[in-house]
Amino acid sequence: METFLFTSESVNEGHPDKLCDQISDAVLDACLAQDPDSKVACETCSKTNMVMVFGEITTKANVNYEKIVRDTCRSIGFISDDVGLDADNCKVLVNIEQQSPDIAQGVHGHFTKRPEDIGAGDQGHMFGYATDETPELMPLSHVLATKLGARLTEVRKNDTCPWLRPDGKTQVTVEYFNENGAMVPIRVHTVLVSTQHDETVTNDEIAADLKEHVIKPVIPEKYLDEKTIFHLNPSGRFVIGGPHGDAGLTGRKIIIDTYGGWGAHGGGAFSGKDPTKVDRSGAYIVRQAAKSIVANGLARRCLVQVSYAIGVPEPLSVFVDSYGTGKIPDKEILQIVKENFDFRPGMITINLDLKRGGNNRFLKTAAYGHFGRDDPDFTWETVKPLKWEKPQA
Repeated sequence: METFLFTSESVNEGHPDKLCDQISDAVLDACLAQDPDSKVACETCSKTNMVMVFGEITTKANVNYEKIVRDTCRSIGFISDDVGLDADNCKVLVNIEQQSPDIAQGVHGHFTKRPEDIGAGDQGHMFGYATDETPELMPLSHVLATKLGARLTEVRKNDTCPWLRPDGKTQVTVEYFNENGAMVPIRVHTVLVSTQHDETVTNDEIAADLKEHVIKPVIPEKYLDEKTIFHLNPSGRFVIGGPHGDAGLTGRKIIIDTYGGWGAHGGGAFSGKDPTKVDRSGAYIVRQAAKSIVANGLARRCLVQVSYAIGVPEPLSVFVDSYGTGKIPDKEILQIVKENFDFRPGMITINLDLKRGGNNRFLKTAAYGHFGRDDPDFTWETVKPLKWEKPQA
């Protein structure tokens, strides 16, 4: 049996880039909670003792940006300089302007267009992917890397491993078999965890705790064997972390946010963007399309692409690739997709209820992945029933 190795990585909520994603989405939540028609393009950057939010926001909401920044940093665990950032004493800079009137008239006609007539907020192309290798219909390498990161945060916050600090990264290599285009995971080849820690803990204690409290509860036993390789804090020391260790920026973890290197990516980030930005809403609807194709048995693995022009509601193109796993030809699957999914941005917004902010709805998406999550707020994960005729054998 010929196999191959494929690797996906993830980063924790305390990674500086992810901190910035979460602040940008916390701002979006706050705007949408008060004004569902808010137009938000919020970027965040961070370095030692400083967080800056900047971008274009047009909203009726009354938003205290500084409070959102400090609350988000604090909830992640950045409560002192020695962990990488002090939420209560760091500098917070705000430079936010209104959306460009040129963009506003072209996209939503200064709020006058009906939902079906709202144009895409920009040009671009987005991809959705699904695979039958896990119950979430997501790639196993990505699922495991993501869950390891989420588990690190869990055992830090519940004091199972009190030596942990917020920053950290995970990476999982899986050995796969290609079964006529479908991906079949055989075993986990390598597990890598690099986590920020305090001064009190030894490398041996770190390795033992990570194996017992993080890896064991996350990776199913059937995938681990005596040949599985573990790299646990291989650099030997990771005390300085968060924005103190590296500068952070919104939108730099787009593969972690999506499919861990599987499928494809159009390059547009998600966080801090309202649903008129097709980078986000377009990627959400094609995930729902790809997931529904696999869940309905039309294919075992599927990639869907959509593309847009600024100010134009209808997509320029829709593409489907079942990697040879389709039960019917790809062109017929494409037809089913077009009949069942409305790719106009205004209609995506309604059908996936994307104007509903608050309740940390978008903040939740900004760490540990936008897809494959079991949460009713992730409306794009809902499988649509698709009618199709199975070909006669």
